[in-house]
Amino acid sequence: MKRVHVAFVVIQILLDAVLAGVAFYGAFRLRLLTPHPGMSDLFTPYLPMLVTYVLILLVTLAFNRSYRHKRTTQPLDEAYVIIAAVTLSLLLSLAAMSLIYKESFNYQRRMLAYAWGLSIALLTLGRVAMGTLQRTLQARGVGADRVLIVGTGEVGRMILQKIVQQPELGYRVVGFIDTNGHTKNVMGLPVLGRAADLPRVIDEHKVDEVIIALPEASHQEIVNLIALCEREKVSIRVFPDVFQIMASEISIGDLGGLPLLTVRDVAMRGWRLVAKRAMDLVGSIIGLILFSPIMLLTAIAIKLESPGPVFYVQERMGLDARPFKMLKFRSMYVDAEKDGPGWTRPNDPRVTRVGRFIRKYSIDELPQLINVLMGDMSLVGPRPERPVYVEQFRQYIPRYMDRHREKAGITGWAQVNGLRGDTSIAERTKYDLWYIENWSLWLDIKILIRTLFRIFRDRNAY
Repeated sequence: MKRVHVAFVVIQILLDAVLAGVAFYGAFRLRLLTPHPGMSDLFTPYLPMLVTYVLILLVTLAFNRSYRHKRTTQPLDEAYVIIAAVTLSLLLSLAAMSLIYKESFNYQRRMLAYAWGLSIALLTLGRVAMGTLQRTLQARGVGADRVLIVGTGEVGRMILQKIVQQPELGYRVVGFIDTNGHTKNVMGLPVLGRAADLPRVIDEHKVDEVIIALPEASHQEIVNLIALCEREKVSIRVFPDVFQIMASEISIGDLGGLPLLTVRDVAMRGWRLVAKRAMDLVGSIIGLILFSPIMLLTAIAIKLESPGPVFYVQERMGLDARPFKMLKFRSMYVDAEKDGPGWTRPNDPRVTRVGRFIRKYSIDELPQLINVLMGDMSLVGPRPERPVYVEQFRQYIPRYMDRHREKAGITGWAQVNGLRGDTSIAERTKYDLWYIENWSLWLDIKILIRTLFRIFRDRNAY
């Protein structure tokens, strides 16, 4: 690991320790504001618990892999880990102090509640500040890793675009490896050789990380490439194919001694189905109440600008590939699709002025809360497509129809990761399958929050 990466980790550990100590002492000072009989105004008796708490917290965070070098972090993920770690650490600290000091240990429940809340707040803010500093330094080249991309196809180009668009990740692409040997440069970067040249290229260009962007390659080809990279002791990342996404969590069984891999069932059943539906009902009702003034003003603006209905009703494919009528605010002129359906494009003449505004802020999607309330859609899930496009996509995209094993959503994992509108359907499908495989209520909540941030922070892309 580079020295700068080690420095980031060490600073994070020290920052967590200091902030946890500050939170504990702050809790003590807050508790003094409401005196309690027998409570000392001296902090000295609480020092052993402070030290115990900080040490246990650091160990807990370390076991959660919180101190591994990360190029970028999500505040919601950090908060989730911190809440769990702080809660467990306080309970273990309390148990340890009670066991060691027995009756002589006097703790205040209100003080522990203060310590819990302050620790979560301060540590989360500290992680956000540290993440911002790290991304700023990485964008300026501090600690940047030299990256070699294996594969010059669509996926390799997409990875290069992501790296160029997000310099804060701290990557610097030195070039490509072309496994076919037909390309000389890709988007201005040189092709440095073929697969057999990997050890030489890694050594000559001081490569830190290799990204294998060949999702359609055979497993044997991938293994051979990894073997060539491992000789030079570099980090290796592999862009997955659809099966690898579906097999992200597998179990190994046997059939009369013959080993078999069991891919986790993607269907949502039992309590998972009930929990998701309950969240959809509560969320759609709250959303309709909160956004009703905006929806009313939008309806008036649409009627005033151009003749035609307020809502645009379109047939989409939902759960089990059954069609349903999806609601949207009309953003185009009434006769916009008289020549047949088509993808929207920049400065589309079919879109009205009001339509451009409501699309910019995704206001045109708000009527789908009614679809969610009626049970046709979910708040979060794969975005539904029109039947004519579904018939096209299912012909050439592997496992495309597995997207329809769950309800369609207003937003989804693919959308919050930038795959919206006129983007690769194949890549969207991979993100949708990953979401179905890894569903949880927390993941749904995280996607909804990230959707709101993307609308207002990156509204042109979203």
